[in-house]
Amino acid sequence: MHASRYFLNPLALGYLLVVAAVAGWVGVDALFVEHADASLAGVWVFVVTAPASLLFVMLPGALAWAGTVVGAVVNAAVLGAAYRSLSGRRLRPTA
Repeated sequence: MHASRYFLNPLALGYLLVVAAVAGWVGVDALFVEHADASLAGVWVFVVTAPASLLFVMLPGALAWAGTVVGAVVNAAVLGAAYRSLSGRRLRPTA
């Protein structure tokens, strides 16, 4: 069974595009926007990759951010499996 069947569909790719856009926005906010106080923009990366990424939040340093990557991959695989399952049912002829 190939993993590409779970990731190469419109739902999983759309989700990964949203995650990439949010991560890009957070990166721009962190690097180029002056804040008088702390910014909570980084929280949005954890929100769009929840619930899997929330398991990593309490880990120190970069391990917490690794959870966002794991969360995005897990969520995309689940969405891809759901898409595949639902689209497969529609394409099968009824007897």
